[in-house]
Amino acid sequence: MENKTVIGFIGAGNMAYALIKGLLNNGFDANQINISDPNEELLRNRESELKVSTYSDNASLLSNSDVIFFAVKPQVLSNVCLELKGIVKSKHLFVSIVAGIRSSDINRWLGGNFSLIRTMPNTPALFQSGVTGLFANEHVDNEQKSLVSSILSSVGECFWVNEEKLIDAITAISGSGPAYFFLLMESMKQAGMALGLDEETANSLSIQTAYGASLMANKTGKDSRTLRAEVTSPNGTTQSAIESFQDQNFEGIVANATRAAYDRARELSNELGDVE
Repeated sequence: MENKTVIGFIGAGNMAYALIKGLLNNGFDANQINISDPNEELLRNRESELKVSTYSDNASLLSNSDVIFFAVKPQVLSNVCLELKGIVKSKHLFVSIVAGIRSSDINRWLGGNFSLIRTMPNTPALFQSGVTGLFANEHVDNEQKSLVSSILSSVGECFWVNEEKLIDAITAISGSGPAYFFLLMESMKQAGMALGLDEETANSLSIQTAYGASLMANKTGKDSRTLRAEVTSPNGTTQSAIESFQDQNFEGIVANATRAAYDRARELSNELGDVE
């Protein structure tokens, strides 16, 4: 990647790690990446593994970065922003990957009307297989949108939305979504062991089956309903399993779970956005 923009990550946790690893794997220069975090041991580990620059304070990171990614827990974002209030420059472009926090509240905490893009990536970014939803506030220009697209598209696909509330929907589907599939894989593994398979075999079968199904959905161009029908022979084993799922309202369970994630994102907006 030839762009010489310096990117700073406030927060060195799992999502920041996934994004940084993805960027590095895609050719981004480690010298163009800064990280800050209050956890000194974590910073040392990131510096040793990733060869990026680390800072123990956010103000120093800010002064040495062009694009600032907020990659902290929702509950601490207000304190992070208030700490930076008064030292932020108009040149800075902010990108939030924090679930549930509105762009207007982030800007209020920063003390001005800054260019800010609210996003929701997911952890498969670690392998350049992520998906990110993005919303730009009114201060972001096309050049800045293009820059952030180029950064995040290096770790997967990007989808821009025109309404900020849709970021909460993306959070519920793809932001939290990998965990849903991991839960299914874990359940399939346990089910396989209950049927007599050893743990290693049951685990490998669940992982490879999930991978193969995802690959088919991605590569064949067919929708998931069609693919499911093609696998489901009349009166066969798959039909018995699908009918068991549906008898227990599988679709409703998924709908309720994603709604719960969406509602929690909205709750976070209201609970944490009231901080002055």
